[in-house]
Amino acid sequence: MLVRDVMSSPVITVEEEATANHVAELMDKHGLGCIIVTSKQGKPIGIITERDLVTRVLAKNVKPDTLKAKDVMTTPLITIEPDETISEAARKMSRLNIRRLGVVYKGQLIGLLSSKDILAVMPELIETIQERALIEGENIPQITMTEEEEESSLAGYCDRCSAWSDNLKEVDGEFLCEDCRAELEKE
Repeated sequence: MLVRDVMSSPVITVEEEATANHVAELMDKHGLGCIIVTSKQGKPIGIITERDLVTRVLAKNVKPDTLKAKDVMTTPLITIEPDETISEAARKMSRLNIRRLGVVYKGQLIGLLSSKDILAVMPELIETIQERALIEGENIPQITMTEEEEESSLAGYCDRCSAWSDNLKEVDGEFLCEDCRAELEKE
């Protein structure tokens, strides 16, 4: 699965001179967790997340209408190409400890990919992997265990006497030591 199949598009942007208050209003209006900041030429230069607003505005008790987007944003905007795989995007996010990537094609911002977008398609990916494993597994010769291998012993505590044993074997759903197995045979 590719980034372009999962990304959000179009992206809401603001110019670097917009106030932090305007950014927060846009995030609220559109139900977003981030806004991309662009230069006057329209090139993406940074990102403002909810965390940026909390740490750079609220925590410092600064009036949001006195700060510009360029003062609050995280820069540079980390980007990825739309033809990259979801796996590569997830690795990049993990390696850089970020949750969002700008999707850029030929220098133009065309979308945004978040960790939430990737999580939304994970069940599909897991099902696809499982189906593929089943199909490929049908072509693999099955290895059968001998009776001796199936009855191999385990180490642990006996379910009946609670003593440690290096030779536990399953009998009627219980793992029993040699002594308890012998007593059971006498009964």
